[in-house]
Amino acid sequence: MPDLSEELAAAVHEFAARVDAPGQPPTVELSARLTPAAARAVVEALRSYHDPRDGGRCDECGGRLDDLVCTSCGQPTGVFGQLIRERAARFQTTADEG
Repeated sequence: MPDLSEELAAAVHEFAARVDAPGQPPTVELSARLTPAAARAVVEALRSYHDPRDGGRCDECGGRLDDLVCTSCGQPTGVFGQLIRERAARFQTTADEG
C-alpha cells in the first residue's frame, strides 16, 4: 500500500489527467503540508469529482466523448450512436438499391 503522500500525488495526477485538455502543458505547481485527515479528504474529493464537461468514454475505442461523438474515432456512441448507425445503414441500403 502506498504511503499517504504517494496516494495524494497519484490522486492529483489522476485528477489532472481527467480534467485537462490533451497535450495542455502544466502551468501550476502544487506544494502543501496537510494533516493525514486533510490529505485523505483531498484524495477522496479528487477521486469523486466529476467534470461536467466529461461526456464519458467511447464504446468503440475508449476515447473521450464530446456531445456523444468520440473525439478520437469520430463515431457517435451509446443509444444515440446505435440509432445513427442503424439509420445510416438503412440509408446506404436504400441508396444501393436505387
